[in-house]
Amino acid sequence: MAGTKEWSAPEEKKGRLTPVLLLATLISAFGSSFQYGYNVAVINSPAKLMQEFYTTTYLERYGSVMEENLLTLLWSLSVSMYPLGGFFGSLMVAPLVNKLGRKGTLLFNNIFSIVPAIMMGVSEVAKSYEIIIVARFIVGICAGLSSNVVPMYLGELAPKNLRGAIGIVPQLFITIGILSAQVLGIKHILGNRTGWTLMLGLTGIPALIELLLLPFFPESPRYTLIQKGDEATAEKALQRLRGLDDVSEELLEMRLEDQSEKAEGHLSVVSLLTQRSLRWQLISIIVMNMGQQLSGVNAIYYYADNIYASAGVKPNDIQYVTVGTGAVNVFMTVAAVFIVEASGRRLLLLLGFGICCGACVLLTVALNFQDSVTWMPYISITCVIIYVIGHAIGPSPIPYVVTTEMFRQSARPAAFMVAGSVHWLSNFTVGLVFPFMERGLGSYSFIIFSCICLATLVYIWLLVPETKNKTFLEICQMFARRNKVEIKLGDGDLPLKGSKESLREEGKVTAF
Repeated sequence: MAGTKEWSAPEEKKGRLTPVLLLATLISAFGSSFQYGYNVAVINSPAKLMQEFYTTTYLERYGSVMEENLLTLLWSLSVSMYPLGGFFGSLMVAPLVNKLGRKGTLLFNNIFSIVPAIMMGVSEVAKSYEIIIVARFIVGICAGLSSNVVPMYLGELAPKNLRGAIGIVPQLFITIGILSAQVLGIKHILGNRTGWTLMLGLTGIPALIELLLLPFFPESPRYTLIQKGDEATAEKALQRLRGLDDVSEELLEMRLEDQSEKAEGHLSVVSLLTQRSLRWQLISIIVMNMGQQLSGVNAIYYYADNIYASAGVKPNDIQYVTVGTGAVNVFMTVAAVFIVEASGRRLLLLLGFGICCGACVLLTVALNFQDSVTWMPYISITCVIIYVIGHAIGPSPIPYVVTTEMFRQSARPAAFMVAGSVHWLSNFTVGLVFPFMERGLGSYSFIIFSCICLATLVYIWLLVPETKNKTFLEICQMFARRNKVEIKLGDGDLPLKGSKESLREEGKVTAF
């Protein structure tokens, strides 16, 4: 067996943020990720107005008053259809990105935004609440696809030294989407009887912008070279993205990855679940995505209005405090973009889950003493803000980045499909179960969330390595030792050791 030296990559030039890379990042994140966040929050402010529309429509249609239980059921469906659609969207990730590519899937996905935007916009004129429920499911499919495909696309466009920062941009646009919906939902803007249908329909505008502009930007070079076998197009795309004529080093790294996994082909989800070489990567993304959603982030937002009200915030002012909380979320996600490459993924995950765990414990204490201690409601507000800060710097953005980095090209679509399904099922579970938890346990519900945060933190501390500034192959080798397997090239039994020059000499990799 040849090639006994350990891998010794030569000094590489650091990638830079070129105009093409920047614009491709902003357009894909605004056109897709923004909508995810926007539709999370868009029905919160006009909830009462929408429920009035439901009851009025029912009265006009059937001549009788809608029962309270039916209204509760219809409203629950309006809320829960979104994460349910997200789950089905996640199931579509692998077949679509392998068939249409990353950029092609994002363009196709706009169908699931523009159609429901029109449906929700005309729902009042059509006098149909059923249209809203169906549209929420369809736009959920859009969110399920975009929440997985955008991080995959940007992770494959970015140079390794910028992969973390660019990988957080989709989460940044999700928080901007949430904040935008909160601002538009203010009563004096669109959160009123004449504006709520327009507010629901505005989700189609980012999709139209993406549909018009994204075709001018390159497809993922890794997809083009490794999955389509089109080396010339991949090289041109890399030259545009890097602003350089010489991209041979990065092309070589892609070719090495291609050679190392040729025997595997495209992995299906079933194959992924049975691959010993991917065991710990798979467990890690499942734990991180479950921890992200089951840590109670949606419950915190759900409970926030009650906390603000009990702190003495006037009912009409709660909407502004909620906007302020959303602004903090955006600000801290922006901070994460700038610090992720300096501090690393692992540290931000540990810090974020640790802060969320502590905030949940303190919030439980504060809520229990809220009625007996006059200043305690302000501690509750502080806990909510601290929790939002903690989640924004680690648990919210980093799992997407790490999912991209832990898997090579053949396994990445299936990995995102699994991660997305876990993400949306956990989201759906919290939305379904939390009202019952709140009724049965009250403020002690947050102790459960603190335990989930702690368990996720311990797992990351013990088993998740740092992936900052490493190639996809180097990360694969790190996990190979944990999975107790040897990573080999597809057409022989040579392990990935030795210098690049020795691999060239033995004919395992073509020199560019």
